[in-house]
Amino acid sequence: MNSAEYPLNLVPLPAAQPALRQSSVMSVMPLAPWRDPHSVSPEDLRGHIARLEEAFRRNPASADLATCLGMAHAMNYDVYRSMDALEEAVRLDGQHFFAQLKYSELLYRIRTLHRAEAETRKALALAGNNWELTMARKQLQEIRALLRKGHERPALTRSLRVPVLLLVVMAIVAVVSRFFV
Repeated sequence: MNSAEYPLNLVPLPAAQPALRQSSVMSVMPLAPWRDPHSVSPEDLRGHIARLEEAFRRNPASADLATCLGMAHAMNYDVYRSMDALEEAVRLDGQHFFAQLKYSELLYRIRTLHRAEAETRKALALAGNNWELTMARKQLQEIRALLRKGHERPALTRSLRVPVLLLVVMAIVAVVSRFFV
């Protein structure tokens, strides 16, 4: 295999694993950057992201590329782009285990735990082998442990108008009393 045949540091999945192929388009996965995220320099990571974005522009129907792009953005601490890419991967292929698992993992990492639990259950249903089943179960256990401990980010379901107005009034009273007392 030469670099002209597979540019962008991508390799095809082995033909011996037909269950891993999700579409008629050849599935590709990245090489080195995902093995140890702490060993990838920011410059290399930006380069990988640029190559993945270009590859995804050329093949917008690839859930594999969208998943890899979402993972790369997550490694770069760009949560919004990561969320967009992983949501796109799940939208492109609703039966893609890793797209679903990585999407739910991102939700878990940003502490939207109830939603992460629901999405991880979807990944659990998509698991095709024991390894995938173990990964999804472990993530589900971690999410449930955090839910029991109360580590979920609070949901902003009510308006903050009244507390903000009270804070402004208190600040005005403090300024007025300081200068006029």
